[in-house]
Amino acid sequence: MNWYEEEVQKLEEKITGLGYHPGLVFYGSSTIRLWESLEADFRGCRPLNLGFGGSTLEACVYFYKRLLLRLKPEKLVIYAGDNDLGDGKSAEAVYSYFLQLCQLFNSFHAGIPVTFISIKPSISRWDIRHKIKLANELISKAILAMPSVEFIDMYSHMMLADGSINAALFDEDGLHLSKAGYVL
Repeated sequence: MNWYEEEVQKLEEKITGLGYHPGLVFYGSSTIRLWESLEADFRGCRPLNLGFGGSTLEACVYFYKRLLLRLKPEKLVIYAGDNDLGDGKSAEAVYSYFLQLCQLFNSFHAGIPVTFISIKPSISRWDIRHKIKLANELISKAILAMPSVEFIDMYSHMMLADGSINAALFDEDGLHLSKAGYVL
């Protein structure tokens, strides 16, 4: 977890220097961090972007207390998991990290609505799409029993009718989202 330290420290400074009470906190990987229009897209919700590059669900669990404990948002939006899978973790391990994250927000932010954005398919990780689909299935089924948590299925919406990925939703690297991806 040490390689996240510099970015996490910058996020801690950002939280300390906030001049407002965030209503909607976005937490997770570079898919969140690189969302350049996030503040404008959600301006009426007092958003706060707590994405950190390369983050895994495991790292989100690890840094939860440091980054979220002082905050009392009205809603939490999470995107992470694809880096865990890309690093060779199993879908079941990702599911386990998700459950650990749920335990944290139930302990420290009980009753706050949480949205989990499904792990996206990506061109650069097409070879692990079956693991991505399985992780999404495990997480979405668990969420059915969680009254304050919702699952947004972006995976299906990023696929074309022929079963391929809509490449227009991705930057040139085939991993990160394009502006059209964020609009979706």
